[in-house]
Amino acid sequence: MSDIQLSHIDHAYGGQTVLRDFTHTFAGGKITCILGPSGCGKTTVLRLIAGLEAPGNGSIVVNDERVTENGKILVPAYKRRTGFIFQDLALWPHFTVYQNVAFGLNEHHAKNVGQKVKDMLDLFNLSNEQKKYPHQLSGGQKQMVAIARSLVLRPQALLMDEPLANIDIQVKSRILEHLLSIHQADPFTIIYVTHDHKEALDIGNSIVVMNQGNIIASGNSEEIIHSQHIFLKSFIKT
Repeated sequence: MSDIQLSHIDHAYGGQTVLRDFTHTFAGGKITCILGPSGCGKTTVLRLIAGLEAPGNGSIVVNDERVTENGKILVPAYKRRTGFIFQDLALWPHFTVYQNVAFGLNEHHAKNVGQKVKDMLDLFNLSNEQKKYPHQLSGGQKQMVAIARSLVLRPQALLMDEPLANIDIQVKSRILEHLLSIHQADPFTIIYVTHDHKEALDIGNSIVVMNQGNIIASGNSEEIIHSQHIFLKSFIKT
């Protein structure tokens, strides 16, 4: 599994700089958590990797392919094989669970759509819910549908933007255990954005700590705990 490399990325919204010379390599096949307070640029990093926006400057390489160079998108989002789970999940409200999970497969004219969707629904214990609509599901079930919809396409990287921020702690724990189990059986790249340092330390193989558009620390969980714990608690919501 190839790395995702961002080099010297600058980005601004309406003249306000969000990322400043952002440079980092996200290890392929690993779970990297981007940790930091609201407004520090975490979501922007995901959107740039996914190809939803073009940076003001810098380059991005995804799976050994240069997808952005000098602020220009070379490879559009739909060709990058990255799944994106938004904070608001963005489920189609007029589609059933089955239709939501099948949507991307149908758009890509995939073969054996029915079997692939069935396998994914079974994996997430959603088979009994497949005819329901999003408004008929619990918060945890909606999260599972969003993850299943992304994973059924077998992306090389899954980008997750605080998808469990508003979920009960016990439900969140079950969803994360499920995701980690899937990742352990078939490792793929996950970049997981959160402002919860406990969550990041629990699931991340590595952690990138951001503040005001910059990386202020990076390393594995043990390194972050020992060298940055006091500083983290001073600005990150617990």
